[in-house]
Amino acid sequence: MSDYSDAPDDVVARVRLAVAELPEIHEEKAWAGTRWRVRQRTFAHVLGVDRDGGYDVVLSFRSQGPELEVLQRMGHPFFTLGWGRDAMGMVLDDDTEWDEVAELVTESYCVLAPKKLVALIDRPDDAQS
Repeated sequence: MSDYSDAPDDVVARVRLAVAELPEIHEEKAWAGTRWRVRQRTFAHVLGVDRDGGYDVVLSFRSQGPELEVLQRMGHPFFTLGWGRDAMGMVLDDDTEWDEVAELVTESYCVLAPKKLVALIDRPDDAQS
């Protein structure tokens, strides 16, 4: 059984920084933790999870296509959330690559945001188009 709590302030601040440049987002307290939304769709959510005597800080996000397939097979720190065909989780810890977090939440935003907002985002894939 799992219990949920707010994530540490420093982790929330780092995720906040990762999403800061994305258009038309808002941050709000969730049932546990903090989530970031575009319109009414949550594209990133960070929270603490207590389970079986352990504690993890977890980021949930969306992914798609080949990247989703890779993440699903990768193992720690990534895991499938078990709800939503494109929902993934990532354990945030001392080994977290924060540039990677920024890329993942940006891609998650792009999965859920309207196309006109996605068009405003500078993404590495844009240069290959």
